[in-house]
Amino acid sequence: MPVITCIEDLRVLAQKRVPRMFYDYADSGSYTEGTYRANESEFQKIKLRQRVAVNLANRSLRTQMIGVDVAMPVALAPIGMCGMQHPDGEIHAARAAEKFGVPFTLSTMSIASIEDVAAHTKAPFWFQLYVMKDRDFVERLIDRAKAAKCGALVLTLDLQILGQRHKDLKNGLSAPPKPTLANLINLATKPRWCMAMLGTPRRTFGNIVGHVKGVADMSSLGSWTADQFDPALSWADVEWIKKRWGGKLILKGILDAEDARLAADTGADALIVSNHGGRQLDGALSSIEALPGVVDAVGSRIEVWMDGGIRSGQDVLKAVALGAKGTMIGRSFIYGLGAMGEAGVTKALQIIAKELDTTMAFCGRTDIRRVDRSILI
Repeated sequence: MPVITCIEDLRVLAQKRVPRMFYDYADSGSYTEGTYRANESEFQKIKLRQRVAVNLANRSLRTQMIGVDVAMPVALAPIGMCGMQHPDGEIHAARAAEKFGVPFTLSTMSIASIEDVAAHTKAPFWFQLYVMKDRDFVERLIDRAKAAKCGALVLTLDLQILGQRHKDLKNGLSAPPKPTLANLINLATKPRWCMAMLGTPRRTFGNIVGHVKGVADMSSLGSWTADQFDPALSWADVEWIKKRWGGKLILKGILDAEDARLAADTGADALIVSNHGGRQLDGALSSIEALPGVVDAVGSRIEVWMDGGIRSGQDVLKAVALGAKGTMIGRSFIYGLGAMGEAGVTKALQIIAKELDTTMAFCGRTDIRRVDRSILI
């Protein structure tokens, strides 16, 4: 393992090892990518109060997210096509999260299926749901998540239509990659990835292929997916899904105070302040900018979490100080996955935990549950 000191080191290594179309898929935003960049840069404007001569023994990062004990207030966010960052990527990431003591969230658009991940893990993972026009498929997805004993359903609300990501169009993104000349040339520079991918049968969308009528291969899958995200999604659908699921429900994609109040009205267990990693509305608020307004709007009616731009333990601490009861990391763990598989995800979690612990101590706190806005300038 090379010397890894921070999440940026993992990003650089992932860029070297992951085929360009899949690296770009994870590390890009929509249109000008302004919101994508702001998700990271706005954290830097928040300054911390350093305190001294405080007893810093017996520090603890342990807390709870929707009643689940976690080693730190961090969960792995749902990321599509993890299995193209690293072969069997979802399984590697879920195992790393389980061993570390934080939740893993499986995307609807994963390569490994719900059943695959359940067969290779012991701790209940969470399942992220996209609402499709094919409601029969949605119902069966929910039922499959129930059968796999998933601990929570994460309902994504901000993908009714797709924001354009220029890099994906230019790269001709597909899973598995199409054998174009440009792709073949790029794949020739990634022998480690290619050899590992030959060793797994998981190369397409495991939750969809074989589970939808008429979808048996990539050509039929592409046409089905392009037309399936439902622009008519409404709060009534949220209520229907909540009843069908019957378990803990998390609503992802909230940026506006009014939407936050509507989310709390549903009786969901948590909401996630998120702009989809800057991949939908370019020009929207960064997640960390939107967080305080959402927290103020809902108070203690619903747990508020934050997702977007977290690249360090300091970022986690700032989110918690601004009222987040938990955070989600996406690209931070994806860089680790692409760089070194399960060991890379573990390394990303270790980096964030160490930075979080050290920064919390510098701010004069010993318990993450006692962090509030008073640590900020």
